[in-house]
Amino acid sequence: MSLPEFKFVRPHSVEEAVAFLAQHASEAQPAQIPRRPPPQRGGVEIIAGGTDLIPSLRQRLFEPDYVVDLRGIAGLRGIHELSGGEVEIGGLTTLSEIERSALIRERYPVLAEAARTVASPVIRNMATIGGNICLDTRCVWYNQSLQWRKSCGFCIKKDGDLCHVAPGGEKCWAAFSADTPPALLCLEAQIEIAGPHGRRRLPLADFYTNEGDARMKLARKEIVTSIILPVGTANWRGAYRKLRIRGSIDYPLAGVAVALQRNGHIQQAHIAITGVNPAPMLVKSQAIDALLAGKLISEELSAEAADLAARTAKPLTTSALTPEYRREMVRVFTKRALLSLSQ
Repeated sequence: MSLPEFKFVRPHSVEEAVAFLAQHASEAQPAQIPRRPPPQRGGVEIIAGGTDLIPSLRQRLFEPDYVVDLRGIAGLRGIHELSGGEVEIGGLTTLSEIERSALIRERYPVLAEAARTVASPVIRNMATIGGNICLDTRCVWYNQSLQWRKSCGFCIKKDGDLCHVAPGGEKCWAAFSADTPPALLCLEAQIEIAGPHGRRRLPLADFYTNEGDARMKLARKEIVTSIILPVGTANWRGAYRKLRIRGSIDYPLAGVAVALQRNGHIQQAHIAITGVNPAPMLVKSQAIDALLAGKLISEELSAEAADLAARTAKPLTTSALTPEYRREMVRVFTKRALLSLSQ
């Protein structure tokens, strides 16, 4: 499948990129807010590593007038410790850099482990943390060629008005299937967003909408510039477990991240899931704290936490595996992740 025609733009600064997006905002798709935008062609798409966007362009999921390449902005790369002890990761930092970073492996091991599971080494050398955070949601009815989708009458996420996964409903249930966001949620990460009115910080937990066709609170004239990891979750122990059909390449069909602070007994704990909802989600923190805080990890305690995680998962038939199996694997992986941190 060939790429559609578009004009390629390579800004050299964040300000230049935002100015271009603002200038062409009327041609771009509406802001990503929790409602279904009308079918659109044209507009602007942003490319970082391109590992997700290029296949989507070939499938004609996007047919933009412009593609804005951020790779010429050197200031969006790298991992830096800030004066207050926070760690800032530039949006263009590759997943390979995060996987290999001694600072991340030591202070935020759950993030390094999640990054290491993404696709293959070749893809991790190109894919960026900003792109992984903004990854498009996926569904077997959506991630297909134009001819395939046309034969099925399209779907609510692209060019149609029917959700094949939940017929009769008005919500898109395409699943969010990135590996690093659940780890970042466990670490209470924030993101920095640049737009025409300057820069703003937003907790990652507030960034997603849980709507498959309008997945994030990011206007089309804004870009994610960096991720900030707080001091409070530094040195928390962590683990990430991922369900996929093949041992590499594949997106998570269910994923669980666990991060906890413990000194013998558990002091604080966070559990987050991906691949089974239209957004990565934290398991209710109050329930997890009430269950785990002040206790030692055990088979029984891990099983109870796993039940909470499984109840948070709402998988539908958006992938090749059944919803029942994916929900059960959330339960299994949560228990395994917790037990792996018991030593």
